[in-house]
Amino acid sequence: MRCPLQRALITGITGQDGSYLAELLLSKGYEVHGVIRRASTFNTGRIDHIYVDPHLPNVRMFLHYGDLSTGGRLIDLIYSIRPDEVYHLGAQSHVMVSFENPEYTGDITALGTTRLLDAIRRSGVATRFYQASSSEMFGAEPPPQNEQTPFHPRSPYGAAKVYAYWVAINYREAYGMFCSNGVLFNHESPRRGPTFVTRKITRAVAHILAGKQDKLYLGNLEAKRDWGYAPEYVESMWKILQSERPDDYALGTGESHTIREFVTEAFEYAGLDWRKHVSIDDRYKRPAEVDSLRADSKKAERDLGWKPKISFRELVRIMVDGDMESLGLRSPGQGAEILREKCGAWHQWNNSVSDNLKAAAGAVLG
Repeated sequence: MRCPLQRALITGITGQDGSYLAELLLSKGYEVHGVIRRASTFNTGRIDHIYVDPHLPNVRMFLHYGDLSTGGRLIDLIYSIRPDEVYHLGAQSHVMVSFENPEYTGDITALGTTRLLDAIRRSGVATRFYQASSSEMFGAEPPPQNEQTPFHPRSPYGAAKVYAYWVAINYREAYGMFCSNGVLFNHESPRRGPTFVTRKITRAVAHILAGKQDKLYLGNLEAKRDWGYAPEYVESMWKILQSERPDDYALGTGESHTIREFVTEAFEYAGLDWRKHVSIDDRYKRPAEVDSLRADSKKAERDLGWKPKISFRELVRIMVDGDMESLGLRSPGQGAEILREKCGAWHQWNNSVSDNLKAAAGAVLG
């Protein structure tokens, strides 16, 4: 393992993974640069608690406007920032949305990767590139899935990620660039977007307890996923780029659970009977379903020393506690205890959950 480099560029810094990765890299002494899209509304809620006015001294995080739909601005950013590491997390990443808007998904998730890789190539800047690949690429292939499993995507999102995976390898082989893929299985947290099924469930639990909601509508309860805790997965991203040579890794917990199990665990933790609140709506079922995903991460454990510590049950508790606190409810409190026992100093409840919730509340209040 080499010494950490000092300047990183993150696309998708305002997303779940990008925000945690920024925190991790800042804790390691990096100067962190993030690419954000210009919008008429603020979309920086996940990083507001770590943002510092760039006019102040000793600032180490900077945000830049840019978009994966145009290559020119990406070349400018690579030239001006000259990053030692590029973490490409930006994408249209919602599977169901990809069915509704496949062309946009392909443009941003697939061709956006090509634009960024070619910006790096044209700039001549020597950097290490991490491509955020997805277990959705495996699709219909039976579990367990690892680096040798063929791809059989079942959505436009999965297909776009397959393209991005192979174009990263192509630039590695054609131009000698340091390009690595992290094929991450599902990873969740209190910062997951509210339209993703896990956060939709835990958010509903909190809203039901607060009297703000009574029903939760879901699709296929029998789909099985390998669910882990997102902050542990951003640590794997960093480890992948510290390796001596570029390579590709599948990363997950090695366990799979149904959506029904997730619902049951979340509601029972909060003292609720899910059967009284959950209804099935066929509109939330995918046109083509991925039935079962479960990672075989032996290569990552062997080469990177990476192995997740947070269990499925603990993940659910962390997320329910976070959503309860976001509404000012008193949570059972096991989430903070779990992070205290299993996570490092850079990621604890006060600086990675509570501070984030307070910043988000402040943004709403203006």
